[in-house]
Amino acid sequence: MSERTEQVRVLDDDEAFEAVAENTMGRGERYRRLFDRWVLAPGRIIWDDVRARVGASILLLYVLVGLFGPAVYKEPKVNQGPRSLTPLAEGLTYPLGTDNLGRDILAQLVHATPSMLQMITAGGLFVTVMGVTVGTTAGFAGGRTDRFLSLITDIVMTIPGLPLIVILAALLEPQDPIVTGLILTINVWAGLAREIRSQVLSISRHSYVEASQAMGLSTPTIILRDILPNIMPYVLITFVNAARQVIFASIGLYFLGVLPYDSVVNWGVMIDQAVSGGAMHVMSMAHWLIAPLATITLLSFGLILFSQGTDRMFNPRVRARHSSTTRSNDDPSDDGATATTGGGVR
Repeated sequence: MSERTEQVRVLDDDEAFEAVAENTMGRGERYRRLFDRWVLAPGRIIWDDVRARVGASILLLYVLVGLFGPAVYKEPKVNQGPRSLTPLAEGLTYPLGTDNLGRDILAQLVHATPSMLQMITAGGLFVTVMGVTVGTTAGFAGGRTDRFLSLITDIVMTIPGLPLIVILAALLEPQDPIVTGLILTINVWAGLAREIRSQVLSISRHSYVEASQAMGLSTPTIILRDILPNIMPYVLITFVNAARQVIFASIGLYFLGVLPYDSVVNWGVMIDQAVSGGAMHVMSMAHWLIAPLATITLLSFGLILFSQGTDRMFNPRVRARHSSTTRSNDDPSDDGATATTGGGVR
């Protein structure tokens, strides 16, 4: 392979996708390239990874259930069916059986899914946005800004999380799942901000960041092009961990009765009612407890698989090879590629 070809192969993300000048492309072509770059290429990368494919399938299943399930399955009611009915005892009428009050267990799981998805999305986004914003700003700006934001982060980190959550839940008595998700992650972002800051301090010393600064690029541009791509795999894993923390925290607090659930259908409420109803001691009622536990485990498993399989999305070379507007037929396979740097080779 010639030296010229080797030089072309080390193009970074922006150089690869901006090989054609913007003023030579029409608006339609520009939008098509952006769509291929940010939608189709990541989709191909996910499809090529078994873990990401399985994880995405599981998450898609939960999203579909959350969107359309309540409209298909009628709301669970007392004396809806025979009490403590074992699974498939009446065919497909109650495939997961009923509880001790005759409520369809599958209907309870379905109607609890939308609020749970809203809760984990709100909590995960809050932690990610706050942590990335504060950590990146502190690490890149330095000086007084860094000292001030680090002080705020340290103060938030010293506040005990569980007592704070219990106090806020008792005071606010949240019924909205979005508010509940924010309360459950009220101080989780501080740990992410501290870790992001340390990574940004290291990345900001790289030669390509210094070159961007010497070229006079604005701070937001440098952060978006050179810094964020390097930390995105870690950010995605942190989002998944925050989402799982919301799941487990909400389930635990609903189980303990800390969060109010008079009019709330939740998997934690189901576990609480199953335990108090004797599902742990009567084998014929075990399905009442196993169903929400299996639902929680499957969702957590799907989140983990998806986060493990999508780290390659943030590798600019891998994404360029999966884009139809930049890859060539003689490009080698990227099977061994891993996400190491986002700013890439300069």
